[in-house]
Amino acid sequence: MTDQITAPHDVLTEQREDGTLILRSSHPMGYVAETTGEWLHTWARKTPDAVFIAERDGPGWREVTYAQALAAVRKIGAWLVDKGYDKKGPVLVMSGNSVDHALLVLATQYVGMASVPVAEQYSLIPGAHDRLLYIVEKTRPGLLFVDDAARYKEAIGMEALAGYDVLASNTEGAPRDVIPFAQALAGGEADVDAAHAAVTPDTLAKILFTSGSTSHPKGVITTHKMMCVNQTQIADAFPVLRARAPKILDWLPWNHVFGGSHNFNMMLANGGAIYIDDGKPTDKLFPRTLENMKMHTGSLAFNVPVGFARQVEALKADPELRKSFFTGLDFTFYAGASLPQEIWQALGEMATEVTGKVPLMVSSWGMTETAPATLIVHERVARSGIIGVPVPGAEIKLIPDDDGRYELRCKGPNIMPGYFEDAEKTGESFDSEGFLITGDAVKFVDPDDVDRGLSFDGRISEDFKLTSGTWVRCAALRGQVMTALEGIIGDMVITGQDRSEIGVMLFPAEPRNAAPGEIVTDAEMVQAVTEKLAELAANATGSSTRIGRALIVAEPPSLADHEITAKGNLNMRKVLARRADLVARIYDDQDPDVIRV
Repeated sequence: MTDQITAPHDVLTEQREDGTLILRSSHPMGYVAETTGEWLHTWARKTPDAVFIAERDGPGWREVTYAQALAAVRKIGAWLVDKGYDKKGPVLVMSGNSVDHALLVLATQYVGMASVPVAEQYSLIPGAHDRLLYIVEKTRPGLLFVDDAARYKEAIGMEALAGYDVLASNTEGAPRDVIPFAQALAGGEADVDAAHAAVTPDTLAKILFTSGSTSHPKGVITTHKMMCVNQTQIADAFPVLRARAPKILDWLPWNHVFGGSHNFNMMLANGGAIYIDDGKPTDKLFPRTLENMKMHTGSLAFNVPVGFARQVEALKADPELRKSFFTGLDFTFYAGASLPQEIWQALGEMATEVTGKVPLMVSSWGMTETAPATLIVHERVARSGIIGVPVPGAEIKLIPDDDGRYELRCKGPNIMPGYFEDAEKTGESFDSEGFLITGDAVKFVDPDDVDRGLSFDGRISEDFKLTSGTWVRCAALRGQVMTALEGIIGDMVITGQDRSEIGVMLFPAEPRNAAPGEIVTDAEMVQAVTEKLAELAANATGSSTRIGRALIVAEPPSLADHEITAKGNLNMRKVLARRADLVARIYDDQDPDVIRV
């Protein structure tokens, strides 16, 4: 083992006549639990008094031990069966992370039901209610859950949801009759042991909806086997998870596979503790994250790049917090996008100051459809952007293109059987050999050493050709621009398909209240953007990497108009479609607001 944290890896490579590569791990998978309930029973027996999950409660924390969690899950499960909800449909969770949310979801899995966690924005933002109603219509739930009936009153009060029972942790201020969560915690008369015994690895555990960047969100069938296999695959790569119980302070939402399956299940599978961070990496909520960090830090740190960026600034400013954060930290793990190298270096430098060494900093590749981790970094690497090697049990198919990169496809026991009640989309998503068609592109970190793994090289569907026939690789170009314009620009969309020149639509880092189509003409910002783009253009290698024009757009991306996905990422296609007039302006040589480089 390396640093007593990671396991060694060796990649087996098969090359076909057409240049296609098949990659596998040489190591077999370890023991796989039958169901998520097995994890709960295991740790309630081995470490009954250890904290499993906690949330803020006034100045302190509401902590639930493994023994308490198992008892609560069994009571809620018995209540669900007693009331016949197991025959009516899944439980749709409309609110964010909470202890009650966790106990309810585990109870559904314990008695063979499924849950459908959805982005809380779908319920809280009236403009996003159409997505909530789409998911309700698609899954036909038997029960809805919210943590606070008053906060979600607009959603649960909609006429379209009038026929659905609502379970609420806090019933005060409810717009209609709701069921107190205390009733579920009181239990029922149903035979919960019989219900649990009927659960198999292939039982549906969750329906996780994708962000819907190209169409309506798709419901990913997530079974017990997928989640249990994936935790074995991850722990095979990181034996430290089995050696000592991990702990995390985590805000990542459970309607996403990263927070809800990867992180949540990692703690449950290994007897770890989840302290729910009710802050977020935003101006409004990050102070709450800092407050929570001063009370609890973890042995693992999971985040998206923007979250780590906020943490780095806070850690630089607070020596005591810096000491507590890095002391006992086994590794940091980023996902969602490539971590800027300056953030990577800052974490390493501060860790070295505190502990005398750089912690392991890793990432992985996966999708909602893959449970998620299918490629994973489990060795020391010097930079971000590397997504690693296949986990045990997974097969990776790499189809070469003419530009030194590969289309990524995958197969294995952690891969979904299909999309919920969508045979057409399911059929389109697998090739003739049963490999999931991911749409992602990758490159070898070192073409002469497969064991060094793969790096992410963008979404194939986002790349396009200029009229010269030259391909524009959007992911790499976007990373360069975002780094150059850090602090000035918060997000961007690359334009230029079927045009002679690359353009960019830029959104300021500080959101503004602006009308549709309004352009930022602030002289200082325009000058800063012009200078940075000119520097990039001077170092461009050709038309495929040279940005020639730009518009700074004042109106921020709209969630209601589907320009932002549930993950908070830009939906490029929606932005380009909704703002087609602005794309046209970018290429109008007479437009005075267009920045030309």
